[in-house]
Amino acid sequence: MKIAFFEIKPEEKEFFSAHLKEEELFFFDETINEALESEADYDAVSVFVHSRIDDEILSELPKLRYIQTRSTGYEHIVCDALYRRGIVASNVAGYGGPAVAEFAFSLLLNSTRHTHTAIGRAKEGVFEYRDLKGIELFGKRLGILGLGTIGSRMAHIGAGMGMRLAAWSRTRRKIVDELGIEFSEDLDAILESSDVIMIALPLTPATKGLINGRNIKKVRKDAIIVNVARAQIIEDELYGSVENRLCLDVISDVKYVPRHNILYTPHMAYYTEEALMRIMEISLENMRAFIESKPLPNCLKIACRRDYGE
Repeated sequence: MKIAFFEIKPEEKEFFSAHLKEEELFFFDETINEALESEADYDAVSVFVHSRIDDEILSELPKLRYIQTRSTGYEHIVCDALYRRGIVASNVAGYGGPAVAEFAFSLLLNSTRHTHTAIGRAKEGVFEYRDLKGIELFGKRLGILGLGTIGSRMAHIGAGMGMRLAAWSRTRRKIVDELGIEFSEDLDAILESSDVIMIALPLTPATKGLINGRNIKKVRKDAIIVNVARAQIIEDELYGSVENRLCLDVISDVKYVPRHNILYTPHMAYYTEEALMRIMEISLENMRAFIESKPLPNCLKIACRRDYGE
């Protein structure tokens, strides 16, 4: 079986080469859009978030039967041909819980205690800090949007820091009762009552623009919004106009980064040794399931056939 990996890192190449010895493997540093210059007869492809899978790309892969993204988000897979050709797809759901949740709090603590500013000054020999008065998180109300793997870890961390927990989620999970989370199906109620709002939702048609020009008015001006999910969950226009402090690992347009109320990092929340290993392990599990014609553990509903466990 011919399998092509795109946006591949050296450690990933070593890992997959060691575990898929019976397959014919092809590795590319570039995205599939950059590397695929002509028709190729791959049976399966593995991509990351910068590779856009669309009908044009699929037209160059006539033998393709399986697409794998080594990420949780899959909005870069956009194609009607998946349905028409019966191509299956999978992601790596659940790998980033600890990494992304912990990073969200690192952004929050930097914002509330101005740590990044203080460190920068100290490196330059400036030890003035009287304009860097912070606030404590203990006793503050944390509103979490989404209680999946990442949101649940956020709740545990927030509880450990003595924060009062509230959540809005599609599903009421056991953690609500375990941690005494105030659960609400009313998004506006969470927005207007939270000191800190953390977004831990996938990007879907239902969540795109979830925070928008209408409901942002419900958010207190001194509340902090932490978004380590996808940028589009916050309406694009708000990045340039919202008065709240924003702690972001994603942003709609980097032109907004210089704004004084935005603390931004380059989409690195997932980037830990442990999370990267989980990405490879889950991707390998998915790939082996496809090779052996077994149900895909992380089959995406956008492309699943019934014989793959839809």
